[in-house]
Amino acid sequence: MKTNTRIAGIICLVVLGLSAARADWPHVVKSADGVPISYEVYGSGEPTLVFVHGWNCDARYWREQIPFFSKKHRVVVLDLAGHGHSGLSRTKYTMAAFGEDVKAAAETAGAGRVILIGHSMGGSVIAEAARLMPARVIGLIGVDTLENVEYPLTQEEFVKMTAPLREDFQAGSRGFVGQMLSTNTDAQLREWILSDMSAASPAVAMSAMDEMMGQFISGEAAKVFEQVRVPVMSVNGSLWPINYEANRRHMLSYDAIVLTNADHFLMMNRPAEFNAALEGAVEKLLKNVSEP
Repeated sequence: MKTNTRIAGIICLVVLGLSAARADWPHVVKSADGVPISYEVYGSGEPTLVFVHGWNCDARYWREQIPFFSKKHRVVVLDLAGHGHSGLSRTKYTMAAFGEDVKAAAETAGAGRVILIGHSMGGSVIAEAARLMPARVIGLIGVDTLENVEYPLTQEEFVKMTAPLREDFQAGSRGFVGQMLSTNTDAQLREWILSDMSAASPAVAMSAMDEMMGQFISGEAAKVFEQVRVPVMSVNGSLWPINYEANRRHMLSYDAIVLTNADHFLMMNRPAEFNAALEGAVEKLLKNVSEP
């Protein structure tokens, strides 16, 4: 009897331990149009850091940043609509609608002062989200994005660029993303990124691509920052040059930290160096905000 009782007690402890470990499940909130958005919250402390993934990605792409930054800050990661575990019911995946996704997650998580951090397409998304939350957002940080908000893209160039994606999405996306990865990237990580991103919904991916790049064709990519009067920084790799003058013509202020020889997924394949640079960017933004 004693042995059975002891075993039962051990089982109860194990079950209780598992319950405690699993207590903080991902949350779901409805965006402005009713689409359910999956998000997770870690740590505590203001300002809240809201991490926004890029095209065909999801919250998992920030896995190396969550434990580092949640020691001092509330960290919010989310899956934009059509990505990860969020809803797929939109007919158009616009940057403005993605901005509503970010707003819903940040506000529901209880964020007071917010720094928005966006990778790749996430740079366009955080600009839209900042426009929606002027009383909360105190700064923006792009991650390998915002190289030139005035980039003069033409419709003809865009059609040519996206033709392989429209012809064979899986093969086209592997080629499209592959050119953004360094040959020094760990082979297993490289294949994971290529396989994961090429498995995205083609309808969602191409709608988001059309909407994002359409902002450069129309000039909206630059104009949005004229309504977002907070300091902007970026932590970028060195694949593409940064046009500081073009950005500063539209942003309240702009500066960048560039990691030499880093590629588009620097937060994943150079996490320690990236985290230190991002921490520096956060500190610089806070200093700018505190100064008169």
